Amino acid sequence: MGWSKTKFEIKKVIDNETRESITHEIDHVKVFSIFDQPYKIALEIEWNNKDPFFDRDLENFKRLHTEGIISVGIIITRGSALQSKLLNFVRRFAAERNIHSYADLNEFDVKKPTDRQEEMVNKCVALGKTFQDCWSKQFVDDKFGTATTHWQKLLDRVNRGVGNPCPLLLIGLPPGIVTFD
Repeated sequence: MGWSKTKFEIKKVIDNETRESITHEIDHVKVFSIFDQPYKIALEIEWNNKDPFFDRDLENFKRLHTEGIISVGIIITRGSALQSKLLNFVRRFAAERNIHSYADLNEFDVKKPTDRQEEMVNKCVALGKTFQDCWSKQFVDDKFGTATTHWQKLLDRVNRGVGNPCPLLLIGLPPGIVTFD
């Protein structure tokens, strides 16, 4: 749709000698013309990275905006309602597909658990809980835990001023994007 990965390089030159060079790679960049003025928009999608990626994205937007390279920075991530419903979604997935063991997960190309993950699930099952509940919780905690990119982690940084003064459009994806069809 016309969004391209773009690598920007900012150089500091003193007496015709490059003293410093900083590169910034943005996954999605597009120029829009509004009232015959070009506006370069930078977009990053942080679905499930470690949360320090927000620092990198916001600092890149700040530098690029300060240098007049981009007009707006956009970040798309999991919204707070989606984050809070992930466990329910994974439990539903397991229940609707009759997942009662790791062998049942093979059909869905779910990676083999690490020894630590398997041990955690086995301990949970030993306490009388179902495999579905134990596996779902372990999966969500490991895959979509609090140290991953989601709305609250993004807001924490923006509220501290990270990325300022770049104008930002922040989009938190809602639970409605998840379907089971």
